[in-house]
Amino acid sequence: MDLSTSKHFDGVHLSLDELIYYKQQSVSWLPPAKSLWSQMLGQHQSRQLGRGMDFTEVRQYQAGDDVRSIDWRVTARTGKPHTKLFTEEREKPVILYLDMGRSMYFGSTLMLKSVLMAHMASLIAWLSVAQQDRIGAVIDTGHELIELKPTSRNKGPLSLIQTLVHRHEINISQPQNSQFHTGQPSDISTALLALNRLCPKGSEIVMLSDFVRFTPEHQTLLTRLRQHNRVRMIHISDPLEQGQTHYRGVEQVSNHHQTQWLNFASRKARNEIEHAFAVKQNALQELAHSLGISFASLSSGQPLLQQLHGYKHDHNF
Repeated sequence: MDLSTSKHFDGVHLSLDELIYYKQQSVSWLPPAKSLWSQMLGQHQSRQLGRGMDFTEVRQYQAGDDVRSIDWRVTARTGKPHTKLFTEEREKPVILYLDMGRSMYFGSTLMLKSVLMAHMASLIAWLSVAQQDRIGAVIDTGHELIELKPTSRNKGPLSLIQTLVHRHEINISQPQNSQFHTGQPSDISTALLALNRLCPKGSEIVMLSDFVRFTPEHQTLLTRLRQHNRVRMIHISDPLEQGQTHYRGVEQVSNHHQTQWLNFASRKARNEIEHAFAVKQNALQELAHSLGISFASLSSGQPLLQQLHGYKHDHNF
């Protein structure tokens, strides 16, 4: 089934059925199948990026123990081989940063960037609780933060998707009655500070955004977040932002700060848009890699599952 052809999907609004759909899809990414993250990273073994292992104790080596787990310091000190014992990490908090700022409500082809973000958030949420992790979120509307504490079992994903559907509908249907289109959006540093406060050490933090409000000045807060947690960045964009469009007319465009006319019939204009996008994305990716943060990109021009199953390995994540 392709969600993009479902009666529950129109690419603009969100529905509970549309996001609950990903509960059944999460099974595809459970062990022993290839993990979601290893698929996007192009890894052949999901163990490398799978659940963490907590160190418990050191005991004397026994026949059959993995030689790679030998503790050489204790072995040298005692003169007898010793091995490290680990237990699989349980109930790891997974915290999503979900950008619902103004720039996310844009889509030129299949869906809004905000809709794609909600689809990915739902898939991660259902997959997390299926692996006995807890799911929480910081939802950034650009004017306020909505914090959802990490919760296990179905309650976590259901609370998350209900909040997303409700908030998304307000911003789509009644922008004139909210602060959605008025005033200057808040700095992303507010959300990064909230993540530092909300996330217990050892959390997995997944940031889903177009990162329009992100600047190099936020590197310090991101570094602090990375010190005690695993952080992933998923950059969400629209084909038009990359200069990819079949439209060949002249149109007025705005980035909420300035407005200008663009001639999409001009190859030069389209190339300039593509170049500007590539420069910004490359800078974001280089910053992420310099901090040890994994980076991936998704496009609102394709259904989510189609992108994940056909993810090219040159999109290093």
